[in-house]
Amino acid sequence: MLTQFSVRWDSGRPSGAGSARSHFASKEGVSITDLEVGAVVDGTVQRITPYGAFLQLEGGRIGLVHISEIDRNYVKDVREHLRENDVVQAKVLAIKEDGKIDLSIKALQDPQPRVERRRGSDPEFEQKLKRFMRQSEERQVDFRRSVDHKRK
Repeated sequence: MLTQFSVRWDSGRPSGAGSARSHFASKEGVSITDLEVGAVVDGTVQRITPYGAFLQLEGGRIGLVHISEIDRNYVKDVREHLRENDVVQAKVLAIKEDGKIDLSIKALQDPQPRVERRRGSDPEFEQKLKRFMRQSEERQVDFRRSVDHKRK
């Protein structure tokens, strides 16, 4: 099951002068076009933690998929969605200046279907609502009568 998640690369701080982008472009032949925000990359799950999964991407780089980016539904345990050595696709969400890259599998999933509900479409609910409103109004009238009676 392909789920969405984010990956955060943790390859250490770039050494010397230059930006994180130039650091990534020069490492092991990975071109910067592969690391652009919005790009889809393949990664292998190397390690699973309570807060996400570390993926090894092309060029040997390691990134973190945060638990909130694994699936659009609530994820209680990462191991329910990913296993070590799984190959997954992820979308690059951000490239941080310290060399970490955020990815999301969730961004690759189809959008959640919208359920349109129209008022009055459930006759059983409408019946219960009418009964509740009538009983509520009767109770309010009875309460007002008892309060007015005590004041006199």
